[in-house]
Amino acid sequence: LLSTEKKVDTSNTRNVVGSTRIHLPLAPATTKLRRRLVRQDLFFTMTSHSENDNDSTTANTNFFAPTSLDFAACHQVFVAEVESLYNSNDNNPGDTAPTSDFSAKPQQQQSDQGLVLVDTIRKPGMPNQSRAFYRAGPRYPLHFQSKPPIISKKEDGGETVDKENDDHDNPQPLNAAIVTAGGLCPGLNNVVRELTLFLYHRYHAHQVWGVRGGWNGFLKKKTSDNDNNQLQYEPILLTPEWVNNIHHQGGSALQTSRGGLDETQVLQFLQQRNISHLYIIGGDGTHRAAYKVHQACRAQNLNIAIAGIPKTIDNDIDYIDRSFGFYSAIEAAQASIRTALVEARCTLPNGVGVVKIMGRSAGFLAAFAALRSGDVDAVLVPEVPIQLRGPNGILPHIFRRVQEKQHAVVVVAEGAGQDLLEQTQETEAGSGNPKLMPIAEYIRDQIIHYFQVEQGQQVRMKYLDPSYSVRSVPANATDSLYCTQLAHNAVHGCMSGLTGFSCGMVNNRTVYIPIPQLVATSPRSMDPNGPIWDRILAMTGQPNPSQPAAALSKVNHSPTSTNDKDRAQETPLGGTASTTSVGTSFPKLPEPTVH
Repeated sequence: LLSTEKKVDTSNTRNVVGSTRIHLPLAPATTKLRRRLVRQDLFFTMTSHSENDNDSTTANTNFFAPTSLDFAACHQVFVAEVESLYNSNDNNPGDTAPTSDFSAKPQQQQSDQGLVLVDTIRKPGMPNQSRAFYRAGPRYPLHFQSKPPIISKKEDGGETVDKENDDHDNPQPLNAAIVTAGGLCPGLNNVVRELTLFLYHRYHAHQVWGVRGGWNGFLKKKTSDNDNNQLQYEPILLTPEWVNNIHHQGGSALQTSRGGLDETQVLQFLQQRNISHLYIIGGDGTHRAAYKVHQACRAQNLNIAIAGIPKTIDNDIDYIDRSFGFYSAIEAAQASIRTALVEARCTLPNGVGVVKIMGRSAGFLAAFAALRSGDVDAVLVPEVPIQLRGPNGILPHIFRRVQEKQHAVVVVAEGAGQDLLEQTQETEAGSGNPKLMPIAEYIRDQIIHYFQVEQGQQVRMKYLDPSYSVRSVPANATDSLYCTQLAHNAVHGCMSGLTGFSCGMVNNRTVYIPIPQLVATSPRSMDPNGPIWDRILAMTGQPNPSQPAAALSKVNHSPTSTNDKDRAQETPLGGTASTTSVGTSFPKLPEPTVH
C-alpha cells in the first residue's frame, strides 16, 4: 500500500486541455491483494489552450479553474469486492471442472472495465473516502466455456443439431436457469428474453431453463412416493423462439410467487440439470434468498455462478439509480390520475378524486407519478407524517384548493400514514410483511367528514385504486433498453466466474454489486428534506409537517449518522478491514432518478 507520507509526483502528470484530470497514483500490484487502497489527495491540473488552437476540445476553457478540492479531499477508495469462482483451471479455458481452490479472481481481471465511484458529489464535511463498484462488462479469460453446436446437413437439405457432439470438447456444457420471484413489475419478460437470447447467441449456451412459480418452482410435489422427483411446476426449456415475443406482454411468462425457498431442493435441481448459471430476478427479499443459495453452492464446492437482477415496483432497492420498470409504472399511473382529475373537475359541487398508488415503505412511485402528471393537489407518502388538521393539516389544504378550483386530486401511497390507524399482527401471505392498513380509504372518509360535518358543505368523492394495474403493463422503451443492459451484463459477470452479485446501474453506469452490500441498507426511502419532496411541495402548495430543513439536513449529512453506518463496511483491497475504515460513515446517497 502507498504510504500516507509519499508525495504526489506531478513531473509525469499529463496536462489536459479543456477538462479536469484526476491524478490517482496507485501502489504496485501484488498478487494477494484483492482491492486497492488509494491514499492520496485528488490532484487536478489544467493548462490553457493556445490562441491558434482550433481543436473543439479546447473550447470554453476559460470557464474552468484549477482546484485542490481541499474542502472535500478523497484519500481512500473502498472497492466492493465481488466473489468469484476463479481457480487455477482458468488458465486452461477448456477445463472448467470444479475445484476446492475458490479464491478471488485477480483484481486486474475484475476491474478491466474500470471502477465506478459511488460518492461522486463532494461536499464540505464529507469523509475523505469514497466507495466504488466494479463496472460491468465482458471479462477474459472466461471461467465457463461453451462452443457452438455442430450443425449436420440432412438428406432433404435441412439442418439438424448433433446433440451427441454438441460441446464435445467441453466437459461441462453451459446450462443456465432463470427464475422470477416476488411481485410483478414491468420488464420482467424483457429481462428473461434478453438473458435467454444473450446466453444462446453470445455464449452458445446448451440449455436455458425457465423455472416457473418463483422459488416454489424448485420444490417437488408432496406425494406418498418417497422417490417422487416430479416438481410442483415443471420448468420450461427456453429457446429463442419461445421468448421471441414475450417482451410485448406484461407480467412474467415464467409466473411468480412469494416465499418457498428450500436451498436443498434448489441445489438438487441445479445439479440434476447440470446448471452452471442461476439468474434470479427479484427484490431485496429475493436477493437475500439468492445469497443463501449462493452460500449453499460454495459450501458444497459447486461450480455454479449466482447472479441477481434487482426488481421492485417501489424503486426502494439501495445504491442503484432506479429499478427497471419504474418509469413504465409511472406512465401507467397517469391514466388513473387523469381519470380522477376529469371526474373531480366535471362533478359539482366540490369534486375530489383520491388515487391510491403502490409504495409500502417508499413514496417514490407516488411522488414521481404526481410530478409527471402536474395535476395533483396533495401527495401523501410513508416518509412524511400526515397531520390531518391544524395549521399544517392536509384536510384544510384540500378544502382550500377546492374553494379555489372547485376540484382537487389527492395521491396516496399505500404505506403512508400507518400511524393514524390501529395496527394488527397480520402479515402478508408468502412475503411475511406486515399487512398495511387501508390508509387511502381512511383519507377518503376523512375528507368526506371534514367537508360535510366540519365545514357543512357537500363533496363529490371519486376513489380510484389502480395498484396492480401499474405493475402489470409491458415495459416502455426506456425500461426495455435498461432491461437489456442489465441482462447482458449479468451474463458477462457469470461467464467470467463472478458470483453472489447483483447487476444494477450506479451513477448511470452498470456495475456489479455484492448481494450482501445491496440488501444491507434496503429498502431505502425518500428523503423528506430532499429535492423530490421539495418539488412536490412546490407543485401542490401543501403544508410540510416534517422536521425543519436545517435540523433534518444536519441529521442526514452528519458524518456519524447512524443510518449510514452500514454503508461503510466495504474494506480496502487487502481483503480485511483497515483501521482507516473503522468508524467511517458516508453521507446519505443522492436520491435516485433525479436527472
